Amino acid sequence: MKAKDELGRRGEEFAAEWLVKAGMRVVARNWRCPVGEIDIVAQDGQALVIVEVKTRTSDAFGHPFEAITPAKLKRLHLLASAWLAGHPGTRHPEVRIDVLGILWPEFGEPSIQHLRGVS
Repeated sequence: MKAKDELGRRGEEFAAEWLVKAGMRVVARNWRCPVGEIDIVAQDGQALVIVEVKTRTSDAFGHPFEAITPAKLKRLHLLASAWLAGHPGTRHPEVRIDVLGILWPEFGEPSIQHLRGVS
């Protein structure tokens, strides 16, 4: 496995654990469809949350949040629609997209930032 892929996998595992500790329920991980992949699908109270996880070893090339471009955000909205279409009968009064930015230095503990309701 490439170092970048391994970092991403570790970041998603850390993010899932962090979300559970924050009171959310992880519904699915790495859900795929023809549009792409959702890193984490979670439930926060009555809200369905599509979670994008971005993990970096440093912010030397920009903060992880900077990877959420307008094109990526559009894809996340399409993925949310695909998830809902693929799970008929489930009702969620709110659907939102959150982004978790993780900085995980080679030597040290990870830090996480959570952006809720990215539009």
